[in-house]
Amino acid sequence: MTASRAASHRRGLALLGAAVLALLFLPHTAAPARGAPPPPPGSATGASAAVEEVTGFGSNPGALRMFRHVPDGLPGGRPVVVALHGCTQNATGYGTSSGWTELADRWGFSVVLPGQTAANNLNSCFNWFRPADIGRGAGEAASIAQMVDRQLADTGADAGRVHVTGLSAGGGMAAVMLAAYPDKFRAGGVVAGLPYGCAQAAGSPFVCMYVGASQTPGQWGDRVRAAAGSHDGPWPRLAVLHGTADRTVVPANMTALVAQWTDLHGTDREPDVSDTVAGHPHRVYENAAGEPVAETYEITGMGHGQPVDPGTGPEQCGTAGAYSLDAGLCAAHRLGTLWGLG
Repeated sequence: MTASRAASHRRGLALLGAAVLALLFLPHTAAPARGAPPPPPGSATGASAAVEEVTGFGSNPGALRMFRHVPDGLPGGRPVVVALHGCTQNATGYGTSSGWTELADRWGFSVVLPGQTAANNLNSCFNWFRPADIGRGAGEAASIAQMVDRQLADTGADAGRVHVTGLSAGGGMAAVMLAAYPDKFRAGGVVAGLPYGCAQAAGSPFVCMYVGASQTPGQWGDRVRAAAGSHDGPWPRLAVLHGTADRTVVPANMTALVAQWTDLHGTDREPDVSDTVAGHPHRVYENAAGEPVAETYEITGMGHGQPVDPGTGPEQCGTAGAYSLDAGLCAAHRLGTLWGLG
């Protein structure tokens, strides 16, 4: 076999493996929530400004696409949210169905919407499990970091108020960005996602998703410290939302995320606040100064997807559909409130 044919063969195997992994992110039960599915690529958001694609945002080593939503007349000095879609989704559709573009218009901030391509992953999953894509300065993580830099340069946004979130594989990639680029993000929100380095800790992305990985809090924290290089703090604040009935990415991954980020912040795993939000259990973990550093929302009875709360009320947002589940709580609104965006 020639070198070129061997390289092509390896690429084909990599794409096949990515396709199999993507299929595992599909829910095990067909439980589409009421409402319409996310709009197709290129459709309008229904907001005051359309989602636009940005090209030439850097060397783009991960070969991703950059989309963004900037409300009309947005002044400089406003926050930025990076929102990462899940498998089989697209950037524009996720921005709308999750409620992020709606909140951007309501509250006045911009949204960066990275888009995966079929050339990277046949089912449009971000490759949160591939070492080549999760390190600082490498692959997809570096491409997303370049998008942040471009957004800051173009909009004059506040570099100290950049946040990252994502669903499922996008949630896994949000954890990657917090680990590899903690200096760029003030806070993050992982929805039905996975801790940084979980595929390597578990020995397989499948084990990570279905079972979880057995690590001590210190081992989890060490994975982030290794990814962050010379960075020794401050660390971003983390919020995790996860359905208790999720069988695609098991809730043990939420527990592991708490262990990882409380270790980084030097606090214990005993919640300092335990209450309910919209009827769902909510726990807050504080540092010695009494500041929240991690928190969780267990969305009771929800499967694999993004919790939304369609409607026109002040705390409502999002559109129900595939992977966008009406849970009476809009994750985007809750995260935006935590981050002081409203």
